[in-house]
Amino acid sequence: MANAHQQKQNQSFFGNLAFNIIIPVVIMSYASDEAYLGPAWSIVAALIFPIGYGLWDLKDSGKVNMFSVLGIISVILTGGISLLELPAEYIAIKEAAIPALIGIAVLITQYTEKPLVKVLVLNEQLINWPRLNQVLDEQNKQQEFSKKVAFSSYIVASSFFLSAVLNYVLAKVILVSEPGTTAYTEELGRMTALSYPVIVIPSMILLMTALFYLFRQIKQLTGEDLESFINQ
Repeated sequence: MANAHQQKQNQSFFGNLAFNIIIPVVIMSYASDEAYLGPAWSIVAALIFPIGYGLWDLKDSGKVNMFSVLGIISVILTGGISLLELPAEYIAIKEAAIPALIGIAVLITQYTEKPLVKVLVLNEQLINWPRLNQVLDEQNKQQEFSKKVAFSSYIVASSFFLSAVLNYVLAKVILVSEPGTTAYTEELGRMTALSYPVIVIPSMILLMTALFYLFRQIKQLTGEDLESFINQ
């Protein structure tokens, strides 16, 4: 069972990498010349892959995933802005707005019964919540643990705010050509390619920091090994 879950995670990772980054980058970088697809059609062709993969992922999971939906909306907005040949500033604002909105949502939901940080970091696929809640209740540590979760929310939110800033800067630095031109489409492909190392990696470091912080707090508050709360 664990091997099947790991295999599905690997497939999801490589699927995301291929359909959201590699294939669109190749199409926009090498097919945007007028001799091939041209600037507009290369954008259309490139965006079909992340949109198609996002819709397939929604269907495959059997439930609506907020982040998959946001990803599809983001891709559609990128395509719309590019095809309408609007100023690159619109792309930069869009690139910054989506992670910024998620960061705000993380901060707001920490005051609700279902903090978003539990979805992003301590989700049900990872943590055995019934078992953890039982132990926290027995030791009267629920309130203290809630404070730790709230603190981790600031770490998670900061990862999205960092992503927003990096998204904006990356778009402003790279998208310098006239919209609708081959050069602009190639720059769009370059921005997509650089988004992974420049944006995703720093954000993932902060998310992993929040995860390990909560792992340590769980162990300290319960006095039990973390493995007893991890879903196998």
